[in-house]
Amino acid sequence: MDFIGFIQHLEQKFREPLPGFQAQIKMSSLTRIHQLVNFFQPNDARQSSVLILLYPMGEGIGIVLTLRREYKGVHSGQISLPGGKYEDNDDSLIFTALREAKEEIGINPHLVQVIGQLTPLYIPPSNFMVTPVVGYTASRPVFNPEPAEVARIIEISLSELTDDSLVKSRRIKLSIGMRLSVPCFLIRGNVIWGATGMILSEFKEMLKSMTFQEYRLK
Repeated sequence: MDFIGFIQHLEQKFREPLPGFQAQIKMSSLTRIHQLVNFFQPNDARQSSVLILLYPMGEGIGIVLTLRREYKGVHSGQISLPGGKYEDNDDSLIFTALREAKEEIGINPHLVQVIGQLTPLYIPPSNFMVTPVVGYTASRPVFNPEPAEVARIIEISLSELTDDSLVKSRRIKLSIGMRLSVPCFLIRGNVIWGATGMILSEFKEMLKSMTFQEYRLK
């Protein structure tokens, strides 16, 4: 299948009900599940969005992530999707995701075609409500990471994301010092967990429900 054919199939999936919370919690620790089930999402949660950007990558389809720089914060040094906080002058959460992708990794927002949005996810440690935006570019982007924010660009393929053998459990040291056993995607040494893992888990569920599961481009 060619890339545009894949995108057309994915657009059809966005017209169906989303996999939602049940797909997200497959990549959630027991602590996070307890938080999400037993605590309400506060009205003062800060709105934000992230971008799942799809593009041709060799003979497959890629997604770009970033390794955050170390800083004094709960998400220091974690692997994340490009994105960030909604600003007052943003037109929408889609605009936020595209703006942040430009600022963080140099993506030209005018080259991104948005397909749809996944289920918003509340992140208790930072009080963010994150809306995942899914889009694509017709060719592989030239990345220009912002050194102050991004330590490294990480690219994974849809074949890797949907490979169940790459779902593992690892003990992670949190910013508060305690260690926690969490489910994660372990892709070429990259440990993708937490909110990013939960967002990608819902996207994985959507991909695996499609009528084909071959992500090699012809």
